[in-house]
Amino acid sequence: MSENRDRKLLALLRRNARMSVTDLAKALHVSRSTIQSRIARLEAGGVIRGYSVVLGGDYLEGQVEAHVSIKVHQKLTSRTNAELEGISQVIQLFAVSGEYDLIAIVQAGTLEELSRVLDDIGNLEGVERTNSAVVLETRFRR
Repeated sequence: MSENRDRKLLALLRRNARMSVTDLAKALHVSRSTIQSRIARLEAGGVIRGYSVVLGGDYLEGQVEAHVSIKVHQKLTSRTNAELEGISQVIQLFAVSGEYDLIAIVQAGTLEELSRVLDDIGNLEGVERTNSAVVLETRFRR
């Protein structure tokens, strides 16, 4: 398969990682065995690291999300990262350049829970300051 077909294969899997090998083969006009071997190579090569659940519907609509910029004391970065990983409402953590060191994506069931989590993050040892932006509406997600 060509690099262009690999990109198309990855795009199809991003849209629906549960798409059958048969349907992938039909969409890309190649054999099932070609798709199976290409997926295996992409997994072995680390291009595809895994598959995950993408939440949606009423469950996701009921969640409150915030993007939290975090300034960290440099000597405590590893410890702070580990503590943030232990907070289940922190669903993603990015190291970034600029005034802040990290951006955490936080999801909670209620505004009260979100407020508690934001307080917990701000009170972590090593956190100098935070700046939060609550997501009002998601226009699209890929």
